[in-house]
Amino acid sequence: MNKTIRRAAVFSLLLVLALLVRATWVQGYEAEALADDKHNRRNTIAQYAQPLGDIVVAGSPVTGSKRTEGSDLAYKRTYTNGELYAPVTGYSSQAYGATQLEGIYSDVLDGTDNRLKNPLDVLTGKQAQSGDVLTTIDPAVQKAGFEALGDNKGAAVAIDPGTGRILGVVSTPSYDPSKISGTTDGDAWKRLSGDKDQPMVNRALRQPLPPGSTFKLVVAAAALEDGLYSSVDERTDSPQPYTLPNTRTVLENENKSAPCRNATIRTALQYSCNNVFGKLAADLGKEKVRAMAEKFGFNDAEQDVPVRASKSVYPENMDSAQTALTGIGQFEVTATPLQMAMVSAALANDGLMASPHMVSKVVDADGTTLQSYEDSDTERIVSSSTAEQLRSAMVTVVEEGTGTNARISGAEVGGKTGTAQHGENNSKTPYAWFTSYAKDEATGKEVAVAVIIEDSGAARSEVSGNGLAAPIAQKMMKAALG
Repeated sequence: MNKTIRRAAVFSLLLVLALLVRATWVQGYEAEALADDKHNRRNTIAQYAQPLGDIVVAGSPVTGSKRTEGSDLAYKRTYTNGELYAPVTGYSSQAYGATQLEGIYSDVLDGTDNRLKNPLDVLTGKQAQSGDVLTTIDPAVQKAGFEALGDNKGAAVAIDPGTGRILGVVSTPSYDPSKISGTTDGDAWKRLSGDKDQPMVNRALRQPLPPGSTFKLVVAAAALEDGLYSSVDERTDSPQPYTLPNTRTVLENENKSAPCRNATIRTALQYSCNNVFGKLAADLGKEKVRAMAEKFGFNDAEQDVPVRASKSVYPENMDSAQTALTGIGQFEVTATPLQMAMVSAALANDGLMASPHMVSKVVDADGTTLQSYEDSDTERIVSSSTAEQLRSAMVTVVEEGTGTNARISGAEVGGKTGTAQHGENNSKTPYAWFTSYAKDEATGKEVAVAVIIEDSGAARSEVSGNGLAAPIAQKMMKAALG
């Protein structure tokens, strides 16, 4: 054979082998990565090839699907009461992807999850009928919170203490996910993403802020569990005025005439005495306060409900003065409404915390359960005695203290107000907090609620947990007990 021909043949053979190797590599090793690539148009076409499954609240879907025209994406997502349920559903957009429950369960909702397919479908790659996601949300509680928050910038979470079922997740201002579900919604997306009030931020789960005096419940629990004080009715060693350790800074009380000098924990919660809880935190030390905070869920970076909640933080590396400030929910302490609802829920449930969750089941098109979330998973946070004492003190707050706007006739209601500093040197309008629980002995129903008002437009002097947040919690609790 001619030498030139031989060389050309060998080179051609090498090219063929290279192509075979590359094809084998792509099909055998890169197929999954290519299939999952966000730029793969086939994924989006498959996702919207048929009506999407639904996210369901109390037996009724709050989502739907609409046939499109002139597009290779056959259907697009629609929402019923979109603004009301956006903090629960998230959005499913042909252009901008999916978030929250829409994103977590996208494979079930679009029918591509292999659990929906029979063996033949798996082999052929045929798309199955879409499945549904069943939530734990109580529509009455959700509506009560949304209407009560109104034009305020804020959020609220309601939990069933015994089961961990999340009954309400409210965030305002909100948005209608239907406005951004298609491929031609660029203007709406720009308006929403550029809005200074950030309506697409889920404030209930994803925006931790200083919890202020609501954190005093955690400090009180630490003091009782540690044995620093044996009862909520034992007088504490709490000078007034109280000067932060190793400083000349006096920790002031909001109510100058309140009986806070050496007050009991009950009285200190009733009047929200900063001197008592600053001193408690300093006496306990940062390690003990942090240990109790972490029992309640602080510093958990994987708090999934199943939407991933932002971490609520109890800080490290503090001196004694800074530790004292954490005792009143300041310095670098932050919490989501979910986290503060969990604190009240654990105390309401005799010191046991049930894992919070807002999905009960994931089902296929026939209603067969693919995945379920149990209600019985509980963990002891504080002793039964500590929980009982703190519930009693929280009832005093509502009946005789700073939380009177949360009262519900015929029900046991306990709570704690909070007004958290905002801005450098407290230069901005404070945050108004309220965390609470309610029980109806006649029906056995119970609920825990936390509310934050970031901005109500009210004058600074009118901002208080009782004035702004407690009435919202009261309406949600009343709806839950209903």
